[in-house]
Amino acid sequence: MTPENKGTAQLTTAMVLSGTLGVFVIQSGASPFNVVFFRVLFGALALGSYVVARGWLRGHGFTPRTLGLAVLGGVFIVFNWVLLFQAYGNTSISVATVVYHTQPFYVVLLGALLFRERLTAAKVSWVGVAFLGLILVSGVTPGDFTHGGSYVVGVGQALLAALLYGLSTLVTKRVTGVRPHLIALVQVLVGIPLLLPFADFGAMRGEGADWGWLVGLGVIHTGLMYVLMYAAYAKLPTSKIAVLAFVYPAVAMIMDWAVYGHHIGLVQALGVPLIVTASLRVTLPRTRAAAPAPETAGRAPEAASRPATPAGYKA
Repeated sequence: MTPENKGTAQLTTAMVLSGTLGVFVIQSGASPFNVVFFRVLFGALALGSYVVARGWLRGHGFTPRTLGLAVLGGVFIVFNWVLLFQAYGNTSISVATVVYHTQPFYVVLLGALLFRERLTAAKVSWVGVAFLGLILVSGVTPGDFTHGGSYVVGVGQALLAALLYGLSTLVTKRVTGVRPHLIALVQVLVGIPLLLPFADFGAMRGEGADWGWLVGLGVIHTGLMYVLMYAAYAKLPTSKIAVLAFVYPAVAMIMDWAVYGHHIGLVQALGVPLIVTASLRVTLPRTRAAAPAPETAGRAPEAASRPATPAGYKA
């Protein structure tokens, strides 16, 4: 098996795992704050064990500045998860995941606004296409705003989660010279004291299967998934990473239908290809020649803010 084929298998597996995230969250029966608290707790144990076993704590490469940036990125990521998990309950896994997948456009817009990154007319046009798709996928009508309700709140939570993800991505891109696994470890460690005041331990009376879902979120969707993603990023060109990222929402929609019987309507479905196409057009670089292999490996640290997900984590 070639390195690229191995990377493809690793990233595909990671994105499939990302697609099951919503089911683990809902099945745990815990509040979003409790879910995220135990995700970062068990995730820190899983990632920390892996990092220690690989001997990466020595010569970690952090400086006070980059450590501070990693911590800030962690704050954004942790509350991004809280909002996304709240959106699952107020809308559905399918709708929340697709709305959340507008993350790349926030990265583009925030990069231009905060860091004066170049924003071309073509990118602006594709962002417009994406938000047209977002309007269709959300299924929100003017009447929903008149009467209020949790559905509109859920769509807003998914959008705000995507915004926080975008902020985390921009911050983490400026952390260089550090393994992405270490950046991710810092980010989940930050979540433990950050969410402790919001965690309701009195509500955690579930036993057996309920705790199994929470352990799975930390060990599988944070520890294992991150290790697979970062291993894959070092082997794959950016174009393939961008395309494979859409395995995540596809699997999430299938799981939502298979487990809960939820599916998006015809009009909502029309918005999905608009978001997918626009995201690829914004994400994929305009290549004049084949990119050299070493550049691919160099992108791995930039990807550390992707959870599950992607995000790549994305979730």
